[in-house]
Formats: sequence, C-alpha cells, structure tokens
Amino acid sequence: MAQTEIEITIGGRSFEVACQEGEEQYLHAAARMLDNEASVLIDQIGRIPESRMLLMAGLMLADRTVGLEERLREAEDRIETLSTELTELRDAPPPEPERVEVPVIPDSVTEAFAELTARAEALADALEEKARASS
Repeated sequence: MAQTEIEITIGGRSFEVACQEGEEQYLHAAARMLDNEASVLIDQIGRIPESRMLLMAGLMLADRTVGLEERLREAEDRIETLSTELTELRDAPPPEPERVEVPVIPDSVTEAFAELTARAEALADALEEKARASS
C-alpha cells in the first residue's frame, strides 16, 4: 500500500507524518487526542519544549489508556461470569412441576347456598308484594 504524508498540529506546532493510505482519519483522530492533552499542558505550564510537551501529553494519554484497559478487563470478566451463568441456566434441567392443590367446594355446600338464595329471593318477592299492597 502507498504511504501518504499528512500534516497534523499538536500544541500549536505542525508536523508532517506519513501513514498508509486509508488510515488518515485514524491518524487525525489520534493527533486530536494528543493535541487536546498538549493544550491542557500549555494552558497549565505555558510554553514548554516540543519534546517535553509531546512526552507529557503521551504519558497523560497512556495513563488514561491504562485506566480504560483496566475497566475493559473488568467488563470482560463480568461478561465471562454472566455468560457462564447464562449457559448454566440454559443447560439446567427445567424445574420440577410444583403441585398446587386448589380447594374444591363440596356439592352439599353449593346446594345449600342455592337453597338459601332461593329462600332469600322468595322473601324479597313477598316483601315487595306486601309493600305494593299497602301503598
């Protein structure tokens, strides 16, 4: 693959850098990250030698990268644990069906309620007739 020369700016200083064709966007993104760190240093310290600025900005990015790698390892470990749990749950036999007893109302109780209902309706009818007769 052919190489391409591009210009990047870090800490207010321009640099010519070579990269493979098609990788320009990645180099520009990396340069922006380094420039952001260098800008913080320049704001805090003021003008510093180019080599020191690049070293310090690189170390700041490396520190951030180490932290992100640690978080990534923790996330990967958590994913592994959850994946193992999920596999175990999928491979586990289904739980035994649970026996549930539903109380059944005996026919004699149902018949007694039906008889009481009929009596209550008869009494209600008789009261309505008496109320109509007295009006």
